[in-house]
Amino acid sequence: MENEILLKIDNLKKNYDNITALEDINLEVHKGEVLVILGPSGCGKSTFLRCLNGLEEIKEGTITFGNKGIIGKDVKWEEVRGEIGMVFQSYELFPHMNVIDNILLGPMKAQKRDKKEVEKQGEELLKRIGLEDRKKSFPRQLSGGQKQRIAIVRALCMNPKVMLFDEITAALDPEMVREVLDVMLELAKNGMTMIIVTHEMQFAKEVADRIVFMDKGKICEISNPNEFFENPKSERAKQFLNIFKYKV
Repeated sequence: MENEILLKIDNLKKNYDNITALEDINLEVHKGEVLVILGPSGCGKSTFLRCLNGLEEIKEGTITFGNKGIIGKDVKWEEVRGEIGMVFQSYELFPHMNVIDNILLGPMKAQKRDKKEVEKQGEELLKRIGLEDRKKSFPRQLSGGQKQRIAIVRALCMNPKVMLFDEITAALDPEMVREVLDVMLELAKNGMTMIIVTHEMQFAKEVADRIVFMDKGKICEISNPNEFFENPKSERAKQFLNIFKYKV
């Protein structure tokens, strides 16, 4: 992790009519840092990630990415989403396109990059995750774990500076979870800046530089993994971990 601040969030608020989804979120994310966000379902974790990627409209607060603000009508979101990649729980692969065409689409359409260049990059990444032989397969021919790993490769081919992961193992069978988590661990070792929402507690402790605990749209606690899991500061975090009956 470096000292350079890549993302800075100040006083971020998000409301749906009269319901407060996020309240006074203040956070800095450093280059090369892995930030894991934990908290009960419905506490605002996924909404927060969607705000960072422009999928939710923000009317209060600021988000600074590098040296530019990314809130408002003038933001070129196609460009920003190339630099802030996001992988969802539901894979989001196009069913009528094979693996390599799914990977090529974003870089070629949004970034106007050369097909051969992107294809070479995609094939190298597929090899790294052990799926080089599936580049001509269609999503229906793949397991959930394979589809999720390919969704990660597709995002990486946009050459992002930050990766957002929104509970990407939640829909997977237990035996498929590890293969996806291993890809994320490899990204962490290679210095990728990541913000991860997960319920995989052992993985969170293993991969995180810092843990952010949220409840009811607020950040209740920020600490390193050992401190959080061994001696959480907030009473709400203690209750949360007790429900999980987490043991290291």
